[in-house]
Amino acid sequence: MPIPPRAVVDGRSDDEPPVRRGPWIARGRSALLVLASFAGGLAMLFLVLEQRPGGGWRVLDIAVGAAASLVLLLRHRAPVAIGLMLAVVGAFSATAGVANYVALFAVARSRRMELAFVVAFADIVGALVFWLLYPANSALSLTVAVNAAIALAVVAWGALQQKQQDLVAVYRDRAARIEREREQRAEQIQMAERARIARDMHDSVAHYISLIALYAGGLAVAGDNVKNVGTTAATIRTTAISALDELRTVIGMLRDGTVVTPRASDHEHTVAGLIDEARQAGQMIVAHLDPTAGGDSASAVQEPANTEHIYRVVQEGLTNARKHAPGALVTVNVRREGRDTLVTITNPIEASASALPGSGAGLRGLAERIAAVGGVAEHEVVDRGEDTHEFRLSARVPLR
Repeated sequence: MPIPPRAVVDGRSDDEPPVRRGPWIARGRSALLVLASFAGGLAMLFLVLEQRPGGGWRVLDIAVGAAASLVLLLRHRAPVAIGLMLAVVGAFSATAGVANYVALFAVARSRRMELAFVVAFADIVGALVFWLLYPANSALSLTVAVNAAIALAVVAWGALQQKQQDLVAVYRDRAARIEREREQRAEQIQMAERARIARDMHDSVAHYISLIALYAGGLAVAGDNVKNVGTTAATIRTTAISALDELRTVIGMLRDGTVVTPRASDHEHTVAGLIDEARQAGQMIVAHLDPTAGGDSASAVQEPANTEHIYRVVQEGLTNARKHAPGALVTVNVRREGRDTLVTITNPIEASASALPGSGAGLRGLAERIAAVGGVAEHEVVDRGEDTHEFRLSARVPLR
């Protein structure tokens, strides 16, 4: 009878080439298998059979059985050929009567069932040939029944081991796939978070830098007015500190997750506060704010999920106007329509006006932000005739 197979290691069975890791363990198990097969053959020769070869034929039988057991070391390379060869050897050698069934197990564990049944049939035929040589051991019917039962049991055991091995491989592949998907999701979340931080940094820093540019322009116009120069310089300093605080916050989050609380501002973090800040910097703004649509501090308490997005839309619109249409009148309209807030920022554009450079990343980031909450943000240039154009930024932000 065959001894129990080795456990599956790294997706390989004992009927596959030994893995490089732990070679001495694999060699030791193979040696034990050979010794067990040979010992089983000797037990069959001397303890089980009543009629057996004698004299020189017995010595030859033992030598053939030893060679058959050694051949088992090659069973993982050509299991079917080894199985058929040992079935023939087992028909004439009693000592090889265990090695042929070990080879059958190797076939059943690593090859198709059809091939295993072919080798099993060859073993049964070999048992009939051995009975013809030594008929005094048992009746023909008993010989056929016993060998057929052993062959079927070995085939079933090997097939079960093969299925278990396949299941282990499937579960290992599934676990690896789940791990890869988890890593991909983590990378996607990380990339999305980085994109969000970059977008917020762009919005905030561009806002403060454009304010500094506007203050600097006013400072240049002030000339010798010492009072205005001092006040404007102090405002520029405060605005620059706010921009640095925003940068410090973002860098801290990217570096080690540390959140640095920005310094308190004189203006509320609302649309109304944002407009007041821009007006103090000299930007001309006409605002129509609906109190129920997220345009003031009261609505910020009522609609906390909505207000931040409305704030970013107005911030981007004012920043673009300062960069590309300095000195132009900006119209801000925030109103509520059903379950949505409609935001529109318009300003005229003149071809001769000087403008700060821009890449359009703010508008793209704004569109992505609003789309993420189920809204839409669009921008367009409207031709007003007489070489005058109007830039319009509009957004529909759902209330949450």
